[in-house]
Amino acid sequence: MASWNSIPLEISYEVVGWIAFTSWSISFYPQLILNFRRKSVVGLNFDFVLLNLTKHSSYMIYNVCLYFSPIIQKQYFDTYGDQEMIPVAANDVAFSIHAVVLTALTLFQIFIYERGQQKVSRFATGLVILVWGFAAICFFIALPSHSWLWLITIFNSIQVAMTCVKYIPQAKMNFTRKSTVGWSIGNILLDFGGGLANYLQMVIQSIDQNSWVNFYGNIGKTLLSLISIFFDILFMFQHYVLYPEKKSPKSLETGEESNEPLIDPSHEHV
Repeated sequence: MASWNSIPLEISYEVVGWIAFTSWSISFYPQLILNFRRKSVVGLNFDFVLLNLTKHSSYMIYNVCLYFSPIIQKQYFDTYGDQEMIPVAANDVAFSIHAVVLTALTLFQIFIYERGQQKVSRFATGLVILVWGFAAICFFIALPSHSWLWLITIFNSIQVAMTCVKYIPQAKMNFTRKSTVGWSIGNILLDFGGGLANYLQMVIQSIDQNSWVNFYGNIGKTLLSLISIFFDILFMFQHYVLYPEKKSPKSLETGEESNEPLIDPSHEHV
């Protein structure tokens, strides 16, 4: 396993990594607090939360396994070379575990708070079932040959796919309602900062090692940052430019206009 060539870069790597962890971890709290204060989840898209839980669970499996398993680490070095560094840092592990817990708590709020006419779509439910069914099949394929690196790479790919998909229902909902009321912009600003810091951390490691292998050795982390940044910019544009809160109808806070379906009604259930 490779070691750091520059102490300043190693320190910068750790500092930036924990900045990403702090920013991303705190980003979950504005939405939780907003829901608690309003005693309502109207404006928060339920598909987003369900897909987000699948995304973070997959990412946690990848990070925890690669960071702690000597067997999987050996398979990684056999694939990418002994001179490379493991592309998962302690802050990645801490973040993904924290993210699963906080997303599950947000899902719990959906069950206990006012939600108006909003529902989880059949599409989102079916997609989650399909994804976990696919993961189970991959597990049994990997089991005979102990292809654990391949298996966790599948989970990493799942989290990338979920990252691409999960933001779309919320973006569409904001567009449909012409409002971001009920959707915390604090979450987005912190998520944006975390995405930048996460990408910078990988750049620092690549500069020190004079190698860009970690970008495709952990393509999930790379795409996680880039996709998150893209959608965060979109949400900021919706919140500050298209639908400023002062222009949002008061009735949206009570869910009176939240019953317009995001997906055709034939594809929804309670």
